[in-house]
Amino acid sequence: MPATLLKTGVASIVAVLMLAGCSTSKPAPVTVDGLRTVVGTSLIGARGATAGDQGKIDETVAGLCGGGVWTRSECARHGQEVRQ
Repeated sequence: MPATLLKTGVASIVAVLMLAGCSTSKPAPVTVDGLRTVVGTSLIGARGATAGDQGKIDETVAGLCGGGVWTRSECARHGQEVRQ
């Protein structure tokens, strides 16, 4: 039961972050600093071993999806992999 609850929670967080990323992003300059603004720095140090790490990964994915760096299918594929 806790694993199902965790998966549901993570899927909910991903959906909220993707919605926030898609609806509140402003244009960023096409520079390293612009990419850092879109993607963020949450991923630094994350290994995916804990729920906190997964949250950092999801924040990064939200930036990539919201900024249009990843395609819709890539964003959807990440959401599916998280739910499994």
